[in-house]
Amino acid sequence: MIFADLAHRGLVHPRRVRVLAEHVARLIPSNAQVLDVGTGDGLLAAAIGTRRPDLRIEGIDVLVRDAVAIPVTPFDGRVVPKASRSVDVVTFLDVLHHADEPVALLREGARVARSCLVIKDHLCDGRFARWILRFMDDVGNARQGVALPYHYWSSRQWSDTIQELSLDRAVWQPGGLGLYPWPASVVFGDGLHVMARLDVSKRV
Repeated sequence: MIFADLAHRGLVHPRRVRVLAEHVARLIPSNAQVLDVGTGDGLLAAAIGTRRPDLRIEGIDVLVRDAVAIPVTPFDGRVVPKASRSVDVVTFLDVLHHADEPVALLREGARVARSCLVIKDHLCDGRFARWILRFMDDVGNARQGVALPYHYWSSRQWSDTIQELSLDRAVWQPGGLGLYPWPASVVFGDGLHVMARLDVSKRV
């Protein structure tokens, strides 16, 4: 586990930040005010901002770290401390599976956003998917004290939740994100990840 942790910090995390920032930057509308839920160290949000200087990005997190790359406000992990439709975009970047009540948190994001939710999370469809995802979470987050309830959703659970919350699946990209180099991509790659933009403008 020590070797895996060192590899994650030295190789995986920097690549993840760079690649995810490219994907997310393409999905956010112009001149948007963005609320990043579960900001962590803020490096990913800052990288998005570097690629998209037209954006205004702030973060919230249940665990505010000593050093963060963007302004971060603490919250309880359940109620987003913003008025309804007060920001353009809410991002959940590998965050929902850490939430105690992910559906409720996603509903909160939809309440706060005027335009859309931008999400990166996991798909738990394969026979060994849950075990692989748990290993990835343990390596990437346990040392930071991040909550690990392992709430991974199958494709069917995602579809049911999107329908329940009356969200419009504008972009749904399962796999093809290029987060890991070969040969790690064979084990930790495409089938476990999804990138999405869910529009909220049609909600009543």
